[in-house]
Amino acid sequence: MTKFAAFFSYKPETWNQMLMKPGDRTAAVRDLASAVGGSLESMYFMFGERDGFVVFDVPDRNAAAAVAIAVNSSGAFSHMETRELISPDDLPAVLEKAASARESYRPPGQ
Repeated sequence: MTKFAAFFSYKPETWNQMLMKPGDRTAAVRDLASAVGGSLESMYFMFGERDGFVVFDVPDRNAAAAVAIAVNSSGAFSHMETRELISPDDLPAVLEKAASARESYRPPGQ
């Protein structure tokens, strides 16, 4: 499984609909992750530039893209940003690849 974080902001109309008819948003997100073979790890709402974020596990990037498209196509969000997460255990291998790749990279103007 691959872990992703999705940061979101609702449209004002969506907040209004939730005020008029509150529901369990966590269950809705859990069902969506499950529909693509994944699971919801956590969901939080927050103050600031974004209204909240979710952390979810799915089989691959295609499943994560399917989640993002399904959510965006609902029209309920003004912003949706999905990021693949790197675990601390995976970072050494990523850094090793980066060090090797850096030997082949030429910065602009060189």
